[in-house]
Amino acid sequence: MKSLNYAAISSLCALAIGILLVVWPEAAIIYLVITVGVLFLLPGLFGLFSYYAASRHKDVEMRRSFPIVALGSTLLGFWLMIMPEFFVNILMYLLGALLVLGGLSQLINFISVRQAVKVPLLFYLVSVLILASGVVILFNPFQAATVPFIVLGVTAIVYAVNDLIRLLFYHRKRNKNITDVTIIEE
Repeated sequence: MKSLNYAAISSLCALAIGILLVVWPEAAIIYLVITVGVLFLLPGLFGLFSYYAASRHKDVEMRRSFPIVALGSTLLGFWLMIMPEFFVNILMYLLGALLVLGGLSQLINFISVRQAVKVPLLFYLVSVLILASGVVILFNPFQAATVPFIVLGVTAIVYAVNDLIRLLFYHRKRNKNITDVTIIEE
């Protein structure tokens, strides 16, 4: 029975997370960037505190050079935690620019080799779609960043509902088998 409870609680948590991701994908992006900031901050602080603890010793062998990487990691972590929207926008603009350049590059390459090799129309279509997705991201970066979280949320909802149905089905099946065994034993 405990495994059924754990599975049901796990499914309900997945359902709640999925609903939250679908309803508030913008918040999910921000919290993800903040989490990445914490993941930079903690090792950076550990490195700085280790340096400080080692520098308190008078022994020359214990002295180390200043941990610049730890300081950089700490500062980046604080920056990510303080200004997450800035990093989301920068990342999305970078992704949009890369998609535009990639789509244009593919189109130019296909056009330049069409004399020597027959390029299927599907290749042109895919390149145009890549180019178009880059342009859409450049003009609406924050909305484009929310789409993966919405997809993740819908997937979590489908998983949770499917798992809850499975749990109910197996629970009923198990109870039916226990009842059948009890009847046969009597």
